[in-house]
Amino acid sequence: MSLQDNNPQRLPLERVAEVMEQGDVDNEHGILRWSSNYAFLVSLKLENDAVNAVYKPQRGERPLWDFPDGTLCYRETAAYLTSKELCWELVPPTVLREGPRGLGSFQFFIDHDPQVNYFSFDETMMPQLKRMAAFDYVVNNADRKGGHCLVDCDGHLWGIDHGITFNAVHKLRTVIWDFAGQSISEPLLADIARLCAILEDPTSTYTQTMHKLLSPAENRAFQNRLRHLLKHKRYPQPGPGPNYPWPPV
Repeated sequence: MSLQDNNPQRLPLERVAEVMEQGDVDNEHGILRWSSNYAFLVSLKLENDAVNAVYKPQRGERPLWDFPDGTLCYRETAAYLTSKELCWELVPPTVLREGPRGLGSFQFFIDHDPQVNYFSFDETMMPQLKRMAAFDYVVNNADRKGGHCLVDCDGHLWGIDHGITFNAVHKLRTVIWDFAGQSISEPLLADIARLCAILEDPTSTYTQTMHKLLSPAENRAFQNRLRHLLKHKRYPQPGPGPNYPWPPV
């Protein structure tokens, strides 16, 4: 039986998030062996709806020299909230909550073909990749591997694994350099300008939540990246130092 037999991909995303926020962990399918940190595939159930999610407990995070310990699950959540605020639907619904192994992030599991990733995409994926490339700069993604680009049954592109994002220091490492130096489209810039204005409003729910998830320095650097894109209106060029993640897939 497929994991999705009891987890309809057709549930509205708002309902998916609600099930993950309020539902009970109904079943644990096992650990995901390819993950750098401890990650478990679980099912959550609320009333008659069930969804599968990837659960990454805080205490299963591997220490990193350049990110504060125990913060990766906060960054996963911040990336989702940013994607949602932009209305880009790039990051699957993600919530920060208690689970069987303590506090952690729960991210909706996207049913996909694991053989399909960035390195197998054709030209039809370019518009969606342009949005993802802009997003990765906005969140300062230090680990956009080709295998972190998933395509669902409707051809929609999703990005996963955002635990090492939002560092105050420039850390952009990605396989998506296709658009380096090119102009960013006006619709994307309009979304970024709107997000920048929201961040400047201390009373907005999004701003208040981001200040709980990230440090003051990280939030300032986040705003500066938005302003940089709005000023230059171009995708970034690879800079000095490592620009590609390893392994690339």
